[in-house]
Amino acid sequence: MPDEGPWATLRDHLVERLPVPPARVDAMLAEGRIVDHDGPLGPTTPFVPRSVVWFHRDLPDEAPVPFDIDVVHRDDEIVVVDKPHFLATIPRGRHVRETVLVRLRDRLGLPALSPAHRLDRVTAGLLLLVVDPSRRGTYQNLFRDRRVAKAYEAVAPHDPDVDLPRVVRSRIVKERGVVTAQEVPGEPNAETLVELLDAREERARYLLTPRTGRTHQLRVHMASLGLPILGDPFYPEVRDVPLDDFRAPLQLLAGELSFPDPRTGEMRHFTSRRSLQAWDDPQGWRTGP
Repeated sequence: MPDEGPWATLRDHLVERLPVPPARVDAMLAEGRIVDHDGPLGPTTPFVPRSVVWFHRDLPDEAPVPFDIDVVHRDDEIVVVDKPHFLATIPRGRHVRETVLVRLRDRLGLPALSPAHRLDRVTAGLLLLVVDPSRRGTYQNLFRDRRVAKAYEAVAPHDPDVDLPRVVRSRIVKERGVVTAQEVPGEPNAETLVELLDAREERARYLLTPRTGRTHQLRVHMASLGLPILGDPFYPEVRDVPLDDFRAPLQLLAGELSFPDPRTGEMRHFTSRRSLQAWDDPQGWRTGP
């Protein structure tokens, strides 16, 4: 609660503060869903400056994501999974139950499981999670200190005039509340090695090796080369794709993940078992499951 205010009751403050109708606040108080350290609070509970209350917000209606999470590795410290397209890493916005974290906590019986990094909802591939929250910082520091090697595969248009391999460097800025990232003038903060793996007429497979980890970096850099990744709803133009439309997923796969074990120093290497459908089955990619 704020340090001070004109509200006589907690209810009056929450009605002003929360982005829900007053009737919803009244219902949550009546159901005992708003609590403090001593238990449920009622509609006449006085407003107390600097006090703390909490509640679980109403869950959104979610379209079930019809794809499974493959567990690549599990031990007492980490879980490495092969994430499908369309499944967010953590609860956020309109995605709560249909996320990797919530699904795995329930499926594996690991209520404290937490991700060491994230993948975009529309990106598939390898994701590292930590079993013990006290060890999460140790693994996050591996990413922060650039001790984790990642390699991605992408399917995008083929342009023989684009000279490859090449290192793409630029300054990428992502503003809160804006869905896309932008390349802006200034000192580069993003670097990606782009290599051609194979080509078939108008389409090609690329190996993308990021040397930094900016939001949407690979997607921005490929679009800047005139080679936007197939299925990208943001680059080069934002497209409105319904959340229950599972056709034409973004053809970007986090294919390899390597890092030194924080306890032993031994290198650990994991490889995705997934492939990109627009290359193997273009018609199936377009029509969806």
